[in-house]
Amino acid sequence: MVPLENLWAFVLASVVLIVIPGPSVLFVIGRSLALGRLGGILSVVGNAIGMVPLVIAVALGVGAIVAQSVVLFTIIKFAGAAYLVYLGVQAIRHRKDAARAADGEVAPRSHWRQLGEGFVVGVTNPKTIAFFVAVLPQFVSFEAGAIPLQLFELGIVFIVLALVCDSVWALAASAARNWFARSPRRIEHLSATGGVMMIGLGGVLALSGNKH
Repeated sequence: MVPLENLWAFVLASVVLIVIPGPSVLFVIGRSLALGRLGGILSVVGNAIGMVPLVIAVALGVGAIVAQSVVLFTIIKFAGAAYLVYLGVQAIRHRKDAARAADGEVAPRSHWRQLGEGFVVGVTNPKTIAFFVAVLPQFVSFEAGAIPLQLFELGIVFIVLALVCDSVWALAASAARNWFARSPRRIEHLSATGGVMMIGLGGVLALSGNKH
């Protein structure tokens, strides 16, 4: 088990990092603007679930190998970036469907699909691997033993904190969307805006340095 003082220090550091708007926050806001409150929350949950395999990989040492391999890191980075761009393009293409769904004219996309899309984004985010590899070991205690278990515990704590904080962003963004939903034209523009945000985020991740 992680010593209590280490755990509290990690919680404080994680909250500071999580609340600063970054790729995860922009993804959640973009999805919430495009899909609404439930779509945003499902994306948050899917993204959090997608981080679980990364925590396990880092705890077992695989994450360190990936983080040190430029080829593997780059492949994962571009795969995640491409998927974000794809989701953004889809949001723009189907912006009229989003307006009709807000009015109850058409059925929204499957909840499982929304959850799965969030999962893919979470599990293909190389920034998360790099963060876990660089930060988690700083808070383990060799005296406490079972280092892989401590790394796993810290990773789960981070995921829970991210889930809570990102959900707040999703609720805030969807609240703004609900106001815009009073006009079909507004919701079209808002869905397109969410799509543009996701495309831009994909571009930023693709162009970012491998080791940052």
